[in-house]
Amino acid sequence: MSQTHKTNRIILYAFFAALTAVCSWISIPLPFSPVPINLATLSVFLAGGLLGASGGAVSQIVFVFLGAVGLPVFHSFTGGIGILAGPTGGYLIGYITTAYLTGRLLGAPLGNKKPPLLMGAGKLALALLSCYVLGTAWFMFLTGTGLMAALFLCVFPFLPGDALKIIAALLLIRKLSPHLGRQI
Repeated sequence: MSQTHKTNRIILYAFFAALTAVCSWISIPLPFSPVPINLATLSVFLAGGLLGASGGAVSQIVFVFLGAVGLPVFHSFTGGIGILAGPTGGYLIGYITTAYLTGRLLGAPLGNKKPPLLMGAGKLALALLSCYVLGTAWFMFLTGTGLMAALFLCVFPFLPGDALKIIAALLLIRKLSPHLGRQI
């Protein structure tokens, strides 16, 4: 791998970490849930789909690390280890697994064929499931909330928006991947 290629990869990791921060800032708090609506998962899907499994995960590790050390990259311009240790911290950690799985699932050998939109959507939904599982388990552990209550607070309200983000991500990945040397 040439030095230019390595430098380009590092720039892309930083770009997707920054994009996730910007998408996190665009948030709408819900009065009944500690989890706000934001666009971060769109960026997470794009990172995994465009950078591949390890590159997408690295970009999200950078994002989480920046927030953990106190930079205001999380929702509502927050940051710090307290956010990660709080009720939404599991979802933030879930961004890493979601980016990794997105890259892994979309990066399966497809040749020059693009997967049908529905198949791609199913793969991204499966990747997102890891974020929901980690986040909801952490939320339940911290708050003592039961499974159904946690799902109604932290998962069900977000499903329609996440479906739209999945479709938008797939369309963007298909358009942008040839420019990054990655065919989806």
